[in-house]
Amino acid sequence: MLAGAPIGRAGDVSPRLRDLLGEADVVAAEDTRRLRRLAAELEVEITGRVVSYYDQNEAGRAQELLESLKEGRTVVVITDAGMPGVSDPGYRLTSLAVEAGITVTALPGPSAVTTALAVSGLPSDRFCFEGFPPRKSGERSRRLGALAREERTMVFFEAPHRLAESLKAMAEAFGAERPAAVCRELTKTYEEVRRGGLGELAEWAAGGVKGEITVVVAGHVPGAVEPDPDELVAEVERRVAEGAQRKLAVAEVAKEAGVQKRELYDLVHKRL
Repeated sequence: MLAGAPIGRAGDVSPRLRDLLGEADVVAAEDTRRLRRLAAELEVEITGRVVSYYDQNEAGRAQELLESLKEGRTVVVITDAGMPGVSDPGYRLTSLAVEAGITVTALPGPSAVTTALAVSGLPSDRFCFEGFPPRKSGERSRRLGALAREERTMVFFEAPHRLAESLKAMAEAFGAERPAAVCRELTKTYEEVRRGGLGELAEWAAGGVKGEITVVVAGHVPGAVEPDPDELVAEVERRVAEGAQRKLAVAEVAKEAGVQKRELYDLVHKRL
């Protein structure tokens, strides 16, 4: 059983989760300490065996849990917040159980992905979940560049200390004016939803942001007016002629036009 855990408030759990935690033979938790704190808040006594199940031990522990399932035991997988398997441990065990012909079910629960999408104010009829952007700047730029023409609303997770750089990279890849929302501490006491263009949000995040972060970005609008490459190059050269450094001129023009800095730099370099 894959069990959705609250993303903020313990009161968001369902009566089924309370019953399940008290009845399961094995509870595999991303963080056993957080699980026990949740159980205490819910006034639930976990009578089954509690084991850790996190990124670093997922591959090996999944095999162990599979054996418990084959023996007919009820195994519950629960993460720190949200649904197992969604940027959290759960996929490997689910895949192994399915291959072994073992029934896999889920106890639905809160999800930061759909919660952020709902409160973002952005189109929600079609969306895609992109997880955490790559940590390395080069990989991140390539990944985001590949999404520049994605028409669906995009949902990302990000760590607070990397948020400013990721938003800046998104502004370069998607355009500084692309509508977005940064959702912080969803369902918690200090919940905050900050909406605006990616460039504006990147400047805001540069001051420091704390908490659990989910970013929602509007998709590309087909038929939108695309900037003329010749005009962009000409603008860069005009600023260089006025005394600006070429690298800085490229960065400024790319940000204003909502194009990728690397692509504009390559265009300028080819015409030197």
